[in-house]
Amino acid sequence: MPQVKAVVFDLDGTLLDSLGDIADSANEVLSSRGYATFSDDSYRYFVGEGVRQLFDRALPAGDVNEDIVQGCMDDFKQVYRRRWNIRSVLYDGIAELLVALVGRGIRMAVLSNKPHEATLRCVNYFLADHPFDHVFGQREGVPRKPDPTAANEIKSSLSLTGEQCLYVGDTATDMQTAVGSEMIAVGVEWGFRPREELLENGARHLVQQPSMLLELVG
Repeated sequence: MPQVKAVVFDLDGTLLDSLGDIADSANEVLSSRGYATFSDDSYRYFVGEGVRQLFDRALPAGDVNEDIVQGCMDDFKQVYRRRWNIRSVLYDGIAELLVALVGRGIRMAVLSNKPHEATLRCVNYFLADHPFDHVFGQREGVPRKPDPTAANEIKSSLSLTGEQCLYVGDTATDMQTAVGSEMIAVGVEWGFRPREELLENGARHLVQQPSMLLELVG
């Protein structure tokens, strides 16, 4: 196997425990529109594929139409801008992992389905001390994960093959992205989804804590 030279990370549920702020923001939107709200744990299965899919899952089936979903998305953008860093924290061991990867000469990138502006805001706030070659959220005109377009863009810009890159994430979407871009799929067990989901969707490795990732880069 070629030596790993880069690690591409998902953001929410992988680097950043952001579930509380996402849940609180979405619940504020739902409540303001007269809909039921949900526990943090419910949002583990609502997130991962972008804001539109979050509301597709949270709204009653009969109200999932373009006007209502778009309205919820617009409201969420405003609410989340107020409360994106109230409960969110880096997972234990992430900062140390990133320092160790840089020390080994490993390139790093972030690829998230969170809107691009919000992704940049979170990375610049929580991860400002760490050098990422690329930070991509969901950008207009670029298909969201699991489409491999953005992952391939990162791979190409670094002049690396898929086997030289780890893609690290916590959901089926992340594992499918890795497989589609021919990167090495690494599932994290501290994130939002269970290990079975990761394995069923192509995880080649599972790690139970951030430091274990260092064993995969040599």
